[in-house]
Amino acid sequence: MKRIIPISLAWLGGKDSAYALYHLNMTRGYQVVRLHTTFGEETKRVGLHGIDESLIQKQASLLGLPLYSIYYPASGDNQAYEKAMAEYLEQLKLEGIFHLAYGDIFLEDLKQYREKQLEKAGVQPVFPLWGRNTLQLINEFIQLGFMTAICAADADKVGEGWLGKVLDKEFLDALPPSVDPCGEHGEFHTFCFDGPIFSEKVPIEMGDTLKKSYSFKDNKGKIHSKQFWFKNIKLID
Repeated sequence: MKRIIPISLAWLGGKDSAYALYHLNMTRGYQVVRLHTTFGEETKRVGLHGIDESLIQKQASLLGLPLYSIYYPASGDNQAYEKAMAEYLEQLKLEGIFHLAYGDIFLEDLKQYREKQLEKAGVQPVFPLWGRNTLQLINEFIQLGFMTAICAADADKVGEGWLGKVLDKEFLDALPPSVDPCGEHGEFHTFCFDGPIFSEKVPIEMGDTLKKSYSFKDNKGKIHSKQFWFKNIKLID
């Protein structure tokens, strides 16, 4: 009999995490036994998704999976993030879990970074969506009945009016050719609130839309500034 491999899935609350879980559930030999999510230590929100921890907790409960929350400093210190993740990986191994899954699709540098970090800890990475055509993938996602709302977006790539809307064919048709259909380059992010993996729909309502600016350095040390939209999605009690 083939051994069942237990997995912890990196859960950001959006379409890629949801579809990765769907595929792992359909793959013989794997069993997702928990989700883990990284949150800002002060904000208790998911990075550039802007999703509050309460929404992630509700998703996990409707998926029937335990959630482990990992907090990192607001400074964005990568060493602090890696330390928090290393501690989590050591805990996983004590529980007999040696595999971690991600919803990455084609960002090779990110994949290599994850592989390097997990290799140091003696944990194996799993990429159930890796190498898929993103247009085909998102169309399958929609056809299966998943529903996911635009929760954050690059203000240069996606108009404010799309924030809070469900990702559907109309949204995909409106995207410029330079934007990946899955937002794999960070053009937009989503919050998945319904689909075949949930026991019922996540009860949400849309709040206001905010615009925030972020500064960062490129590999040549030049400072750039980007603006992002965020939709305040709220959990209905």
